[in-house]
Amino acid sequence: MPFVRVSYLEHVYEDRQLEAISRSIMSALVQHFNVPEDDLFQVFHAHKAGQYFYSKHYLNIERSDALLFIQITLKSGRTTRQKTSFYEALAEQLSKTLLMRKEDVFIVLVDTEFEDWSFGNGLAQMVQRPIGEV
Repeated sequence: MPFVRVSYLEHVYEDRQLEAISRSIMSALVQHFNVPEDDLFQVFHAHKAGQYFYSKHYLNIERSDALLFIQITLKSGRTTRQKTSFYEALAEQLSKTLLMRKEDVFIVLVDTEFEDWSFGNGLAQMVQRPIGEV
């Protein structure tokens, strides 16, 4: 049930590259977090230069204008080991698939609980209601 937002600088990536990024993210989610393959909810946002700011050197990482901000909102419960292996695998896969620099893969995971999600119809589909509760 992850919800993925990817932000990037306008005109840096083509549609086919964005599709490859989407596939790479989904593949890593399936492999490292056991996400069902059809649990695909992703949005991509291109930003004009005047709307996209980042530190080029924070934590001694040399970033370029090819920087991707990848924010993934998902159910809590993954271990630190799962998360760190996910970061490593996704950066590696993107560097091979798109020939992009690992330094330009910025990932943030946002943990939530089941009651924080509605997939439509105004229902909290992941929350079981006790018997007799309306």
